[in-house]
Amino acid sequence: MVRVKFCGITNLEDAAAAVELGADLLGFNFYTKSPRYITPQTCRSIVRELTVTVAALGRPVQMVGVFVNHPPQEVTAILHDCGLDLAQLSGDEPAEDLQRIGPAAFKAIRLVNNAALEDAIQAIPPRHSEPAFLIDAGVPGQYGGTGQVADWKQARLAAGYFPLLLAGGLTPENVAQAVAGVQPWGVDVASGIESAPGRKDARLMKRFVEAVKGTADR
Repeated sequence: MVRVKFCGITNLEDAAAAVELGADLLGFNFYTKSPRYITPQTCRSIVRELTVTVAALGRPVQMVGVFVNHPPQEVTAILHDCGLDLAQLSGDEPAEDLQRIGPAAFKAIRLVNNAALEDAIQAIPPRHSEPAFLIDAGVPGQYGGTGQVADWKQARLAAGYFPLLLAGGLTPENVAQAVAGVQPWGVDVASGIESAPGRKDARLMKRFVEAVKGTADR
């Protein structure tokens, strides 16, 4: 089964729709410069309200905090305060930060050249849990959310060894091809399912999930 992560959730309506439509992970972005930024207070409220919805589904939904160069102690505090399961480190964090945060933390790797993936894995060994890390497109000066497609060839090589989340320019139109070509543990999408930054479109979310699950079932 290929997991689906809907990232950049900013409100309860979108969060509830995402869960009901089949999302396996929800991402909440705490990077203040992102158009999908959410405060810890709002995130905590959304996660609490979702408890009943998730329980009724009878399947797990992981809540993920997205951080960019936050101090480890701040990441840990937000995880605990908001009731989140995982911490996605999408900045320039060193390996020591993952160690300080603990097993909940995984690293986002932005592919900017042919050596980027190998260098990143050598510098920051992937964790043993799922997902080991996330692969995104590399755009100088930006920390994800660009809508640019990642290097699927490099991602496929990594997916043969590690359970990874594939991000970068995924849409309902191209995600089936991405899943077939990369064979990732899961896929991550934000702008590809939005009507505006931070506002999800239920029809696009539904089409995205159907495309992913249809590919996984073949």
